[in-house]
Amino acid sequence: MWGHPVSHSLSPVLHRAAYAALGLPGWGYERRDVDVDGFDAALAGLDASWRGLSLTMPLKEAALAAAETVGGTARATGAANTLVRIGDGSGGGSGGDGRWAAENTDVVGIVRALADAGAREVTDAVVVGSGATARSAVAALATMGVRRVTLMVRAQPRPETVEQARRSGLTVDVVTLGDWRRADVVVSTVPPPAVGGLDRMPPAGGSGTVLLDVVYGGGRTPLEDAAAAAGWSVAPGVDMLLHQATEQVRLMTGSEAPVEAMREALRAELARRG
Repeated sequence: MWGHPVSHSLSPVLHRAAYAALGLPGWGYERRDVDVDGFDAALAGLDASWRGLSLTMPLKEAALAAAETVGGTARATGAANTLVRIGDGSGGGSGGDGRWAAENTDVVGIVRALADAGAREVTDAVVVGSGATARSAVAALATMGVRRVTLMVRAQPRPETVEQARRSGLTVDVVTLGDWRRADVVVSTVPPPAVGGLDRMPPAGGSGTVLLDVVYGGGRTPLEDAAAAAGWSVAPGVDMLLHQATEQVRLMTGSEAPVEAMREALRAELARRG
């Protein structure tokens, strides 16, 4: 897991549990604090033993640029949270088997987390934020049948996010933080300090509203508390983390991920952290 910061990341817990359940004792998974300026050198320094990388902010766009091949969701969103080694890595550098394939498993993670929370027939959605993770949310919502997405932002949305939504066939509205519109699902992609004033949520509609706050940690976020008080269903951010990690495990190992073993390890670690 690379990014800045990464000390809080639960990804090592998930991946190590998967490797143990799959009988891969030689596999390891570590955190490494890497910023954008140090990314290229860090990537070039990896030897042939590395099968893949998980990337978090602020490296999702840099990872995409470093890849030789780009998967469909990574291309659509302009961001990658996963790099998978092409071949065995023995070619080195930018040629042969030293190349990397970029993927974006955040998209499937969002879809599965929302589905677990009861989101089924959805047509209208709100996405809080407009950065790389917001683009993953837009891509996920498009696959779920959403037709209109409202981007809720503090100032101006990133133009590439608006363009991506329109390319996906979605009608796009832009509103300021706290200007709530009717929605079947809401996905928040910004940290808690950036969402002040969002607690004045409207009551859930007749068919219900599902919130996914991608932020995870100890207990509910303020946004999740406000959503629950308004009668919304809440998809925990750790569910997205779990589901995107299962797809990473499949891509990196070539085996189906042991979902329940990973889920149990996640629960145990969250309980330990309190």
